[in-house]
Amino acid sequence: MAEIKDPENTIIITLKDGPVVIELLTDVAPLHCERMKQLARDGAYDNVAFHRVIDGFMAQTGDVEHANMEKDYNPRRAGTGGSQYPDLKAEFSKVPHARGSLGAARSMNPNSANSQFFINFADNSFLNGQYTVYGQVISGMEFVDKIARGEPPANPDRMITVRVAADA
Repeated sequence: MAEIKDPENTIIITLKDGPVVIELLTDVAPLHCERMKQLARDGAYDNVAFHRVIDGFMAQTGDVEHANMEKDYNPRRAGTGGSQYPDLKAEFSKVPHARGSLGAARSMNPNSANSQFFINFADNSFLNGQYTVYGQVISGMEFVDKIARGEPPANPDRMITVRVAADA
């Protein structure tokens, strides 16, 4: 695992193949970073499926309303929900959607991000300035690369646990 410089602003996602360490970009998107930490601390992301995984593009997860594998996973609804918290205003920046960056998923409304996010498999510059970037994988990208593909995948992988490093 990578050296964690700021445990309060680092997320550890445990996948079936190993841990993914994400450095949150609090100076770029403070509201999105706070939301991710809140949902991690609530345990809301635990067992949530990667419901949209497109090879060469990205892996999307975080529908805490419809994609919890132990509660009410529904492949037809996964990707349509959020959390009990209000939607977030966009925090667009000059940070590119590079390989390993974390982006906020949303509807057509730029201010509709809530709990869902995606990890870019590749440099996806066409997303720049349209979706909030709020984190960067600093280790474990090889585990992200192994996430089952599909929209939705036939047997989706899931986030086993999601923790703030300071709490782990």
